[in-house]
Amino acid sequence: MRENITVEQAIKEIQEHTEVITDTEEAGILQLSGRILAQNLCASFDNPPFDRSAIDGYACKAADIKDASEDHPARLHVVREIDAGQYDVKEIKEGQAVRIMTGAAIPPGCDCCIRQEDTDCGENMVFIYRRENTWGNYCFRGEEFKRGQLILKKGTRLGFVESGVLAGMGQVKAPVFRLPRVAVFTTGDEVTEPGRPLLPGKIYNSNRFLLTARLMDFGVQVIESLSVEDDPFRMAKAMEKVAQNADVILTTGAVSVGKKDIMHETLHLLRAEPVFKGVKMKPGMPTVFSLYHGIPILSMSGNPFGVAVTVELLVRPLLQKMKQDDTLKLTRVQGRMADTFRKAGRQRRFVRAFWEKGVFYLPNGMHSNGVLASMAGCNCLIDIPSGHAPLQQGEQAEAFLL
Repeated sequence: MRENITVEQAIKEIQEHTEVITDTEEAGILQLSGRILAQNLCASFDNPPFDRSAIDGYACKAADIKDASEDHPARLHVVREIDAGQYDVKEIKEGQAVRIMTGAAIPPGCDCCIRQEDTDCGENMVFIYRRENTWGNYCFRGEEFKRGQLILKKGTRLGFVESGVLAGMGQVKAPVFRLPRVAVFTTGDEVTEPGRPLLPGKIYNSNRFLLTARLMDFGVQVIESLSVEDDPFRMAKAMEKVAQNADVILTTGAVSVGKKDIMHETLHLLRAEPVFKGVKMKPGMPTVFSLYHGIPILSMSGNPFGVAVTVELLVRPLLQKMKQDDTLKLTRVQGRMADTFRKAGRQRRFVRAFWEKGVFYLPNGMHSNGVLASMAGCNCLIDIPSGHAPLQQGEQAEAFLL
């Protein structure tokens, strides 16, 4: 087991011990947002499936109106009207036109459409006051895509546009990779669930809700979210039970060296395979990573800000690989400090901040590991290298976006 490794080494170890989910399922087009497409999808027909008008007006032959002007309008006989949704295969001859609406199928014999604003809007006979080029205002069959054409590639992250494309292809569902099943356990005899009376010596359990909500942002299936008392046997039993269905197990708290830090004994009881212990970062240093029958277990510190940092820097890359979702990649940005961060330290430190237009703004309030409230509204974690002096106002810095 490796100890006290860098963040980058921890990410590498985590991803090397994480399996990509290859199981697939079908989901309806209104349930596809954020899902990853599991196979290539090709068009089964031409779209549009017919030539159609791009405007409200008249379809005719361009040759019949080639000399049309306001002073010398072309005069055409209107043989019928075609509205959107109607289809007529009767061919239009010289000197004829059809009244046509946007999206309606253009009948054979017509090679252009003229806007109604350039006509007298005649019913039986129409006067046309300007010429139109051949194929003007004309949408061709297969203009969007043709039968057999690759439309969406395997591995595409699906969103609202892709849902619209699928609907346009006549699809009501699509094959996607199964979502990761993640279990969350928080520890601490001192924590109380929100909604219950807060007794002396107790605090509310923010970690469970912070972590579960962030996992939902990442697009996973949280199959368990539970607070367990500080008892290694109870924790081991809970983790053993959930491991029957989980792809990942995340725990918060009890990973340090205190008398009640039960996760080390819990992992020993499970006979989990240790991978690393300790990451050179503040907060989140006592993080432990292990495997239980191949299932990744990431055990984080119990400090709320430490959980917030670790889920971004370590859980996020784990899920990125497992989901094959590149939108979860860590993104670095640069900027200058609008404020001074006065703390210096030997350990690499991550600091909550708000980044906008190349400037980092520090929030009001405390920056300690146990404080979460001052992170509200922040959108990045400033990365301060180990041994760096306090960050001064105007100094350049780098950060990971949340």
